[in-house]
Amino acid sequence: MKYNLPVEGMTCASCVARVEKALKKIDGIENVSVNFASEKVTFETKGDIPLDVAAEAVAKYGYKLHTETTSEKKEGEEEDKIFLEHFKALKKDFIFAIVLAIPLFLISILRDVSFFQSFWTLSPDYTNKILFLLATPIMFMPAKRFFKSFWANLKHFSADMNTLVAVGTGAAYIYSTVATLFPAWIQNGANAPHVYFDTAGVIIVLILLGKVLETNSKGKTNLAIKKLLELKPKEATILKDGKEVKIPIASLTVGNKVVVKPGEKIPADGKIVEGFSIVDESMLTGESVPVEKSTGAQVIGGSVNKNGSFVFEVTAVGDNSTLGQIIKLVEEAQSSKAPIQKLADKVAAVFVPAVILVGILTFLGWYFVAPEHSFNIALINFVAVLIIACPCAMGLATPTAIMVSTGLGAEKGILIKNGESLEMAHKITAVALDKTGTITEGKPEVTDVTTFDFHQRELLALAASVESRSEHPIGEAIVRKAKNENVQTRKIESFQNQVGAGIFAIIDGNAVLVGNRKLMNSYSIKIDDAEESIKRFSSQGKSIVLVAINGKLAGLLAVADPIRETSKQAIEELKKLGLKVIMITGDNQLTAESIAREAGIERYFAEVRPEEKATKVKELQKQGEIVAMVGDGINDSPALVTADLGIAIGTGTDVAIESSDVTLIKGDLRSVVTAIKLSKKTIRTIKQNLFWAFVYNTIGIPFAALGFLNPIIGALAMSFSSVSVVSNSLRLKRAKV
Repeated sequence: MKYNLPVEGMTCASCVARVEKALKKIDGIENVSVNFASEKVTFETKGDIPLDVAAEAVAKYGYKLHTETTSEKKEGEEEDKIFLEHFKALKKDFIFAIVLAIPLFLISILRDVSFFQSFWTLSPDYTNKILFLLATPIMFMPAKRFFKSFWANLKHFSADMNTLVAVGTGAAYIYSTVATLFPAWIQNGANAPHVYFDTAGVIIVLILLGKVLETNSKGKTNLAIKKLLELKPKEATILKDGKEVKIPIASLTVGNKVVVKPGEKIPADGKIVEGFSIVDESMLTGESVPVEKSTGAQVIGGSVNKNGSFVFEVTAVGDNSTLGQIIKLVEEAQSSKAPIQKLADKVAAVFVPAVILVGILTFLGWYFVAPEHSFNIALINFVAVLIIACPCAMGLATPTAIMVSTGLGAEKGILIKNGESLEMAHKITAVALDKTGTITEGKPEVTDVTTFDFHQRELLALAASVESRSEHPIGEAIVRKAKNENVQTRKIESFQNQVGAGIFAIIDGNAVLVGNRKLMNSYSIKIDDAEESIKRFSSQGKSIVLVAINGKLAGLLAVADPIRETSKQAIEELKKLGLKVIMITGDNQLTAESIAREAGIERYFAEVRPEEKATKVKELQKQGEIVAMVGDGINDSPALVTADLGIAIGTGTDVAIESSDVTLIKGDLRSVVTAIKLSKKTIRTIKQNLFWAFVYNTIGIPFAALGFLNPIIGALAMSFSSVSVVSNSLRLKRAKV
């Protein structure tokens, strides 16, 4: 079973490694991944493992795992509650600390200024005691969170950001306390010893300020999920015994007849059984133009009914609905890790212990080697090293960008499975496109029926009878043509599907073949009489379906599937991105050539069976290409899995989401362009974040160790480095893709 649960108490990248380590030690728990930005952990369990066991393992390190599963929660309300409680506690601690820190700081910096001394008549000893009284509540109340985590980590011989803050501020506070309460132990000469209560107190305030701003910003990165959850109405109106009855959305079941009035949100997926309306599906598909819906049309839960009324029968609810699947995919993507994050995780695992070592060496260097041999200078530089080095920004660099970009993708109808898929998209060098339903509309129509010494209606009747067993779009077009012509289909006595070639069937004792040239060749059917027609229709971009009766060619049907209006534009944009565009189709050479020419594609593979598409993808990969395969997600599943990036184009539950890395809700190739652009901008943002996080520490630590950085300035810089990383990631929400 797979879980995606909130973790409370994480403060930096080192915490991520610690939580993962604690869970990986438990037998039966695997594929553990912690996302610092969303503060969630995903893992899978084998066998019956109580979640309490996982919670206890995490609690030993000072973190809290919330074990309520998705089915037990009210659509994200639990996560909101946890977030709000955490945010309120942070703000409360920050306000309490700053109220005490302001006088603490002012007295500390003004005590040696002459004009201040004219009315501040207390002795240095008493001044130190006042500073002690102001700093102590800060250290024992708002700062308690840091020391609590420090102690939990110390018991397991581990360290994180809390360790650096606790050791740094704790050292300054303890030294200052001893100097204030027992001055004789430290005092040299007649002057009162110098204290650093302001350093300890103000550092805590600044770190809490950074955490408040960071938490507020992190909350904004998850707005996409909240928007999706808000799409569902609280209630639904169902027909029960001929009367309209309002019920909670959670009580809806498959088969319920639901009444939807103008302006209402559609509560679940279903099929209209009565009425007509125009529906706004923009929040789910990114398509701004409302869609007309009449009897028999599918409706998507979460979309908005504009002006008509209708009744629909529920076909899917909860996690099985389109909206449910979208929310699940986005949550999983936002909780996943991109490969680029592995570097940050490896560094974070050894970073804090290394910083503590640098801090100790700094202290010893200044105390024993520096000419002053000053304990005070050694202490302050020790504290500066620890504070400036907190790896918060490092842990936020990747996950915040992934959360924002996957959320933005979902708003545009692009569902990205995980961080790995998002990162792979920017590496793509070639895009392989299926033809039917991808480049073309996917709604072919029979344009011509040609017979050879055979009655036309009879040919159409037999072909439609055979194709009624097929789910291929061309087969559906033939059945639709027969229905429009009022041609009755016949009962099939025997049926055999030959993948990539066609169908053999027995109807009224007659052997009927419906398919392509390969099928006719395999049964030794001569098609010389049809060659001229085949060439003519194929040159027009039409697909040819040959029909043979009792071993003799009876006729052919020409089927046209027009290119989508947006396909040419999308292909042109893909080329502008420097990508090679290749079409892979089962159509014959002439038809493929015509479609490719019209679409603006120079390279194509024709007469490719569905199972051979994966082979063509492998051929491209052997040529050094990093391939994205774009298909309908059903017939193209092997190719989607084989490709470096599988992109399923279609609508919601109609696509094989498991086979693809990216699912496009809209049947529009421009979404492929958007997905690749989004990936490129996201990776660029992640690299910017990681660069500044690493550079910040690389430059900051030596400055602190050499005595050029005041600990308070270091705390301010450290706090705002995290905020800047999150803010940089949030810029993706305004990115033009």
